[in-house]
Amino acid sequence: MNTQLSRSLLGKTVGVAIAAAGLLVNVPTFAQSTPAPTPAVKPAPAKPKTPGTIVDVASANPSFKTLVAAVKAAGLVETLSGQGPFTVFAPTDAAFAKLPKGTLEKLLKPENKATLVKVLTYHVISGAVDSKSIKSGEVKTVEGASVKVTVRKAGVTVGNAKVIKADVKASNGYIHVIDTVLLPPGLKL
Repeated sequence: MNTQLSRSLLGKTVGVAIAAAGLLVNVPTFAQSTPAPTPAVKPAPAKPKTPGTIVDVASANPSFKTLVAAVKAAGLVETLSGQGPFTVFAPTDAAFAKLPKGTLEKLLKPENKATLVKVLTYHVISGAVDSKSIKSGEVKTVEGASVKVTVRKAGVTVGNAKVIKADVKASNGYIHVIDTVLLPPGLKL
């Protein structure tokens, strides 16, 4: 009986071993069906954002709504979006608000486009001039007349306007923010 019991147990053990071996054979198949983890991909370093043109930079700044409207009314968008380089002494909306009552409205009328162009181009000089390069003296504007620039420890003035923020970089030059609208000499409004 011991021999029969031993054979019976041996048979059952062999059967269990065969069944277990069958499971092990299937395990690698199951493991292969699970996707392998993908290696971590590092994102490419962010490229420094290139500033847009003078018009793009001014348009993106809420302090220049009036200036941008005037540039559009004068037909100067394409020019100031061009290769340049240019340096613009850009009056803020608050600077335009300091003009005598009715002046801005008058300048924006289509029949006064030539005068508006004169006023706006009087705020532009050729070349990219940053605050380190600005020197005191008369500077010729794109309009044709010169404007007096004064450099002091206390800051820079252009005509009767104070530069309140310098060196706003654009792809085609610089913007220096001023607190007063410049008017060409002898201009009658």
